[in-house]
Amino acid sequence: MSKQTATIIPVTFEKPKKEDSSAMWNLVNNSTLDQNSPYKYMMMADFFTDTCIVAKQDEELVGFVTAFIQPERPDTLFIWQVGVDPSQRGKGLASKMIAELVQWNADNVNYLEATVTPSNEASRALFKKLGRESKTECIISDHFSASLFPDDSHEKEQLFRIGPFKS
Repeated sequence: MSKQTATIIPVTFEKPKKEDSSAMWNLVNNSTLDQNSPYKYMMMADFFTDTCIVAKQDEELVGFVTAFIQPERPDTLFIWQVGVDPSQRGKGLASKMIAELVQWNADNVNYLEATVTPSNEASRALFKKLGRESKTECIISDHFSASLFPDDSHEKEQLFRIGPFKS
């Protein structure tokens, strides 16, 4: 009787292309993430390609991070959205994508920021872990109050600021 071994298909990271935007949008729409228009993903994949990342396995998109450099703080990378396909959850893909993105921008980026709702335990854990693993601070402060949103269904957003990465 011969042993069968499972083939492990590696996940690769690359800058997004416009052609990735539909898969990014589909991943979001099949999840609990805040839905944005398809145009948002086209813009991020086209105009912010240096600050965004996609993860692919066998040419299929299995994750992404959309981010941009803060105009008022050019040393700060703001993470807008992190999406991970259900097949990849629990494997550390979100952390790996963000670490890779920070590395790509290491010459300019000294801080990472994101806003997270109090009930989003997965994202809160992700950003706290990034602070610990980077051996730096993770400061959490209130940022967008619930009253700023157009309806009563959105929680406040807290700002997570991680850094500095360089001494």
